[in-house]
Amino acid sequence: MPHYTHVLGWLVGLEGVALLRAQAGDPLGSSREFVQARLDEVRAMLADPDLSARPGGMVGDIGTRDGYAQWVHSYDDPGNPLIAAEEPVVRPLLDALKLGRVLDAACGTGRHSHYLAELGHEVVGVDSSPEMLARARAKVPAGEFREAALDELPFPDGSFDSLVCTLALTYQPRLEPTLAEFARVLRPGGQMILSDIHWLSLYLGGVSSIDGPDGRLAMPASRFLPSDYLRVAIASGFTVRACHEPRWGDVPGGHGGSDAQRYCPEAVRVACRDTPALIVWHLERAA
Repeated sequence: MPHYTHVLGWLVGLEGVALLRAQAGDPLGSSREFVQARLDEVRAMLADPDLSARPGGMVGDIGTRDGYAQWVHSYDDPGNPLIAAEEPVVRPLLDALKLGRVLDAACGTGRHSHYLAELGHEVVGVDSSPEMLARARAKVPAGEFREAALDELPFPDGSFDSLVCTLALTYQPRLEPTLAEFARVLRPGGQMILSDIHWLSLYLGGVSSIDGPDGRLAMPASRFLPSDYLRVAIASGFTVRACHEPRWGDVPGGHGGSDAQRYCPEAVRVACRDTPALIVWHLERAA
């Protein structure tokens, strides 16, 4: 739903996260000097007339279809830190899949579809964005790509040996319909690899948003806990083979964007570093 934001509130919030970590004895920043520096920065920001004068504003809502139509041109840019954190964890799981027919659900621009095809899989992709699908088709000419919702897949029961769904489930309002549909189209014993942005990263600025003529617009962002995925996966007939929560390290250019790097670079580094960036699941459909 639409919500109000102000850059000063965002920056002070980052300082607060860093201070909470210091209070808990976090080795990244728990000295007297670190705490005093954070308090000094907060005072300086509150007294900064340029920051105080910046207008806040409402962030509106945009659906994934319209959002990705605008994001498609830069989604695969090398500077996307979430993709950089995800692929080193997900790609080894894809390498271990037995060759077969794989569904890339919410395939986006086809970054994993291309990788799977190079490994020798028969690749089928679905996405709700026609613009993303056009990119995927160009990357994987031999693949089959269709426009479809994740909870209404246009395939018969047991159509796939494996299923991959990456960085997409947070856009769903509920996990139950989607995971039930994934279980339906997987063959018994089929493997499923899921990745999603971690709910803690969402609170540190990880909600997908775009800037348009009507201001800033945010795509849906459900805050699913690890226990939510686990509960729904088991109820849908999956067993867990592995779960990973890769953490943020330092990223090129620093976390938080230009304002955070200008006003509180050390605070945002401590707030983000070692916080889970993603959650990655390796699940198996019950035989």
